[in-house]
Amino acid sequence: MRTRTLMKQRPSSSAPRTLSRRNALFALGAIAASFAARGASAQGPDTSGTVLMVVQLNGPNLAVDQKIAAHLQARGYTVRLVNQDVDPALARDARLVVISSTVSAKDVPAGWRNAPVPLLTWENDLLDDLAMSGKRHDTDFGEVDKERYLWLTNAPHAASGGLPAGVSNVFRKQAPMSWGKPGLGASIIATIYGQPEKAAIFTYEKGATMDYEALAPARRTMFFMDNDSFPNLSEAGIRLFDAAVDWTAARAAG
Repeated sequence: MRTRTLMKQRPSSSAPRTLSRRNALFALGAIAASFAARGASAQGPDTSGTVLMVVQLNGPNLAVDQKIAAHLQARGYTVRLVNQDVDPALARDARLVVISSTVSAKDVPAGWRNAPVPLLTWENDLLDDLAMSGKRHDTDFGEVDKERYLWLTNAPHAASGGLPAGVSNVFRKQAPMSWGKPGLGASIIATIYGQPEKAAIFTYEKGATMDYEALAPARRTMFFMDNDSFPNLSEAGIRLFDAAVDWTAARAAG
């Protein structure tokens, strides 16, 4: 309507018509670009800001993984459960990747080792594949059969959850605990009680030296749980779990 009025008022000049056409073309171009951007983002799964939890969807411990996901969601995270064979490339925009011990290590793609996304796991059989420990089972990584206590060695670290250094009862009853022997660039948060050579919680900052002289492509964390440990965590165990997740995801405390 404005263009027609302007043309009637100034029939001898073509400048307003030219400007109007340019403005219209510019507006149409902006709208097209907006729709193109929306279409591009819709082509693949949106993992931006999401905790991608890698589990065995058809496994016997799925209910425990679902409890963990519900716990994280209650704390404000957006969580998506995916099967163990998911392509690591799909997680490039994730806020955090969590690999549960319910996975079968041989079915987990090798790409997670170099994935530039923060990653937390409690699957000790993956530690060597992720370059977070050496390769020898029961020497560089493994699990103890029955334990309830950890020895916290790095209380100032954010992944310690504000717990004091020393002995901490992390399970309600005795249960298996995973451990690893990390590379020189790791921060060891806790060890198996009475076995200081077995790190139960350890972290790597981005760029830190892991095993095989590999550099951490993003934050990495090992936690001590087993397949069905989560419901067995004590109050201190939950605090350590939450702190490990928050540190790895770079979520501010409080």
